Amino acid sequence: MSAKPLMLAAALAAAGANAADLDFSKQPHTAQTMQVNGQTVQYRAFENIPYVNNPVEANYQTINIYIPEAYFHGGSINGYTADTAPIFLPNKIGGYMPAKAGVPGQKGRGGEDKGADAMQVALSRGLVVASPGARGRTSPTGKAPAAIVDLKAAVRYLKANDKAMAGDARKIISNGTSAGGALSVLLGASANQRDYAGRLKKLGAAEANDSIFAVSAYCPISILEHADAAYEWQFHGVNDYQKMNITMLDYNVERKLVKGTLTAAEKQLSGSLKPQFAPYLNSLKLKNTQGKPLTLDKNGNGSFKDHIAALLAQSAQTALDAGKDLSARNWLTVSGGKVTAVDFDQYAAAAGRQKTPPAFDGVDLSTGENQLFGSADQDKRHFTAFAAQNSTAPNAGRADAQTVKMMSPMPYIAQTPTQYWRIRVGTNDRDTSLAVSAILAAKLQNSGKSVDYALPWDVPHSGDYDLNELFDWIDSIAKEK
Repeated sequence: MSAKPLMLAAALAAAGANAADLDFSKQPHTAQTMQVNGQTVQYRAFENIPYVNNPVEANYQTINIYIPEAYFHGGSINGYTADTAPIFLPNKIGGYMPAKAGVPGQKGRGGEDKGADAMQVALSRGLVVASPGARGRTSPTGKAPAAIVDLKAAVRYLKANDKAMAGDARKIISNGTSAGGALSVLLGASANQRDYAGRLKKLGAAEANDSIFAVSAYCPISILEHADAAYEWQFHGVNDYQKMNITMLDYNVERKLVKGTLTAAEKQLSGSLKPQFAPYLNSLKLKNTQGKPLTLDKNGNGSFKDHIAALLAQSAQTALDAGKDLSARNWLTVSGGKVTAVDFDQYAAAAGRQKTPPAFDGVDLSTGENQLFGSADQDKRHFTAFAAQNSTAPNAGRADAQTVKMMSPMPYIAQTPTQYWRIRVGTNDRDTSLAVSAILAAKLQNSGKSVDYALPWDVPHSGDYDLNELFDWIDSIAKEK
């Protein structure tokens, strides 16, 4: 054998020695016990498992898997067995920052203890839990579309190991909040799309598909390429703001509210962005559940606006029926115990603006999303034509169209095999326009999907606040199959 083949063989052997082993049956575990709402739950913890052969950031490209102990002894929980239990796939991503694999009982984003978390409740109700970590925007190798590629690789790991571990990999239900909610939506929407294949192959993802059964998404920061126009459609004319500055890494969070008033230049940006929303919305040709077109006129009024107002009315009616006093809500008309009208413009003013225009693609490259769409060579970049044309940042670059596409669910929804969707955005959420979730829900419904969409009353930008309802929904879709 010549020198070159010998060198190549040695290199391949070295690469193989360093590659992660994707065989779940070889993973060690620890036996653990916890109390969940007065119930003792025993489970096995398989932690820090690499889900790709060639991790780029090994600290984040891992998955933690938790399996109820009963499934190792032929037992059942909540009607599920080792063969039929759904797999709950919660990500811990916030702000498109890097996130490590989740652990049951992990404290909230601000370090607070809110009782049993989603992973604990899932285990207590008989689900297998698999929480993947993912790269994020602060790293040169964590720029878009790294996070969604990582989540897809984690799904492929579960699919490839379906026979080796408890749980039914045909019934994976993703869950996430905020940016994590957007990635949960994107994971379901972009299942098996070729756009991601090259990146998955380079990482050494398992040879399996990355489709999932269902999506749970709380307040998804999604459709980023049109989110600036959507935000100004809702908040144009609301000039005072309380802007949230967030520093976060692995759930160590510092939040600071900064109050201010839009400058003349920012008001001008708002005025230029608002008219861009109606043409985009109308291009989607959306319909409501009765088949009525959802459209807007050049002033931003129309059936789509009425559609969101009706969703707010439904939420308010639920609160009213529960005994809430809504007399101080000047944007509601209540007569005879019924919500009869919603003034959407007054609602927006009462909710208040949280972001300055453009809300996501900052002209000064100051947003987290600017960093998300950066590159290995340029930490922050624009990703919309509007911000690029109005940029105040010197030598500002712009993300390529393919990368922007791969971070949006809209190009993929019509082809996705994911049938079940649950989307929740609180009426007190101002992190993105309500239009974003309304578009997602309508597009999914128009594509023949089963969609459970609601705007919980007075809930701010948050997630996992209705765990009984969430897992009842999971039972309703998982047990019928």
